[in-house]
Amino acid sequence: MSLKNKEQDDQYSPPSRIHLEHEEESRNDFQQFETNDQCRPHARIHLEPQEKPDTNFKQFVIKKLEKSCQCSSTKARNIIFGFLPVLQWLPKYNLKKNILGDVMSGLIVGILLVPQSIAYSLLAGQEPVYGAVSNESTLLSQPSGKICDKSCYAIIVGSTVTFMAGVYQVAMGFFQVGFVSVYLSDALLSGFVTGASFTVLTSQAKYLLGLSLPRSSGVGSLITTWIHIFRNIHKTNICDLITSLLCLLVLLPTKELNERLKSKLKAPIPTELFVVVAATLASHFGKLNEKYNTSIAGHIPTGFLPPKAPDWNLIPNVAVDAIAISIIGFAITVSLSEMFAKKHGYTVKANQEMYAIGFCNIIPSFFHCFATSAALAKTLVKESTGCQSQLSGVVTALVLLLVLLVIAPLFYSLQKSVLGVITIVNLRGALRKFKDLPEMWRISRMDTVIWFVTMLSSALISTEIGLLVGVCFSLFCVILRTQKPEASLLGVVEESEIFESMSAYKNLQAKSGIKIFRFVAPLYYINKEYFKSSLYKKTLNPVLVKAAQKKAVKKKIKKETATLSGIRDEVSVQLSHDPLEFHTIVVDCSAIQFLDTAGIHTLKEVRRDYEAIGIQVLLAQCNPSVRDSLARGEYCKKEEENLLFYSVYEAMTFAEDSQNRKDIYVPNGLSFSSD
Repeated sequence: MSLKNKEQDDQYSPPSRIHLEHEEESRNDFQQFETNDQCRPHARIHLEPQEKPDTNFKQFVIKKLEKSCQCSSTKARNIIFGFLPVLQWLPKYNLKKNILGDVMSGLIVGILLVPQSIAYSLLAGQEPVYGAVSNESTLLSQPSGKICDKSCYAIIVGSTVTFMAGVYQVAMGFFQVGFVSVYLSDALLSGFVTGASFTVLTSQAKYLLGLSLPRSSGVGSLITTWIHIFRNIHKTNICDLITSLLCLLVLLPTKELNERLKSKLKAPIPTELFVVVAATLASHFGKLNEKYNTSIAGHIPTGFLPPKAPDWNLIPNVAVDAIAISIIGFAITVSLSEMFAKKHGYTVKANQEMYAIGFCNIIPSFFHCFATSAALAKTLVKESTGCQSQLSGVVTALVLLLVLLVIAPLFYSLQKSVLGVITIVNLRGALRKFKDLPEMWRISRMDTVIWFVTMLSSALISTEIGLLVGVCFSLFCVILRTQKPEASLLGVVEESEIFESMSAYKNLQAKSGIKIFRFVAPLYYINKEYFKSSLYKKTLNPVLVKAAQKKAVKKKIKKETATLSGIRDEVSVQLSHDPLEFHTIVVDCSAIQFLDTAGIHTLKEVRRDYEAIGIQVLLAQCNPSVRDSLARGEYCKKEEENLLFYSVYEAMTFAEDSQNRKDIYVPNGLSFSSD
């Protein structure tokens, strides 16, 4: 429905585009509208709200329970397929089209995982056979000599943490709380990963130097570790240092070459595998451990340990730490899933992913495994090497199984410094985030600050506390943005019904006698005072004007010698015929998403104060939620509901017509006393 009545031309004329110029440092003077002598008629918009059915909470709950308890073959089929999607896609698997890509990508990723998995075992302070894929090594601290040695106890703690993380993830999936991932922004996750990378790099530095240092954990472990390193740097093993430098000189260029040529290469060059084989042979035949006392991987047993339940007595001690691991693992998995889903045109169900990652932790926890999640590097390799389905993961698992059963003992002479270098080289993606900071700063300074706060707190305090600090700071930034949002007066584009900020654009026209104010944020208890102060600053302070009027009345009463009642009448008449600069304020509510009780009271207070000095306040473009809040808060009486408008133009036209007809709304209570 058009808000402006125009006569239709017989011949169609194409609309002209509107071009707004941004305001520079100084604002140009704006021309005022020329008021017509005659009143322009306008049509008010009237919309009937949808009738909401009366809902009884008891009946609503019963209806929901009946619906959820209904059983049918279709519903059972959907539940099973939703819980086990492999039953849906596996029967439709195109063997000829997809099998080659799945086998190739599975083999390549399996080969890449062997040296990296052995390297990651150092992060958990464990034997290489346990090849960890998580960073919960800070939990493995106090061995119990009564039960088993340090390594044995650490594995028990790790598997217990894994079990609890999986339980949390399955519980979150059951209660449909996949939405928690929205609180982990890209900037926050990026900062967290970079901060955690510094922690990992610090933990591997001693292996590169061949130092034997006490293990540091908890708050400030990064700083403590570096203090230990510099205090003992004179004990550096020269052989380990030379090996580390040689591995770095080989791995870094070849990794970069892989990155640059990944579009041309059918498969990435497994550089880590070549380095591990060469280093193992050199260490074995050169007898580096015997001659130079280098630290080596040692005996790596083959086969599987019998399954064992997690230690239930440890659950109270690790329950809190498992929360952070479960949320991080889920967030990273969902983020990667959504990234590739957008690229390949499918959708991701966050709660289904929660179930998947949860059971991938619960079941392996009985087999001495560590917490797991998706990995960006491996996923990119899988995609670039032709992966088509989850069958690729089966092939990768078979490669690792072969290593565990047969090949593992061959890595006996491998230096730990080589594994440390492999770990550090694989952190380069996270550390390269520093190159993106100038671009991030240009796009969003707030996101850059969130990145820095999360990164520094994750690195300098601890990974768990760093994540919590990042989330809290992100939420604080959201609140901060709404605490002092943009507030401006609007002008109209010539020959249009478009209103924009006069502080942002040039050549906008201000309507004589009308101030149009826009507040770009929800109006609630945090920013209610800022709303008032901004409005008063852009227009005038009605409280001060009212006080000045009362003061003027008192002053005149004292000076005049006529009767008090006569003077009151005279002053009242004089003031009533002494108009202010404007007669109407239109509040553009299009950017106000919601109101709370404090916001409604603020609007009532503002309206009352302005009406006390003869200025009417009109609200325009309120969304249905805001209209409902105003209705429940009794902002308008029944006879005043026409003061809410569906557009700024409609409100402006109403105010214009009212003034031209001399039918301006006169507020109650405009009286003065001598007290």
